[in-house]
Amino acid sequence: MHLILYTKIGCHLCEGLQEKIEQITDLNIHLELREITTNPDWFDRYQYEIPVLYVQVDGTEQSIPRFSPRASVPQVQQTLQQYSEFS
Repeated sequence: MHLILYTKIGCHLCEGLQEKIEQITDLNIHLELREITTNPDWFDRYQYEIPVLYVQVDGTEQSIPRFSPRASVPQVQQTLQQYSEFS
C-alpha cells in the first residue's frame, strides 16, 4: 500500500499521523512524505488542510478522509485496511 502524506515541517498534527502510520505493522505500507513548502502548488492547495493523506492506486491518488487528531493507532489501521483492499 503506497500512502502519500502531505506535510510541513513543524506540523504537530502531521507528525502525530505519521507516527501512528509508522506503528502499523499488520499492513505493508510505503509512506511517502511530501513537504508542501517545497512545491508552490502543494503549498497553495494544502497549506490550511495538512495533514492530507492519499493512497496511490493504479497510478492515481485517492484521498483518505481526514483523521481526528485523537484517532488511535487501531482506528487509523482499521480505516487504512479498507483502502488496502483497493491498492
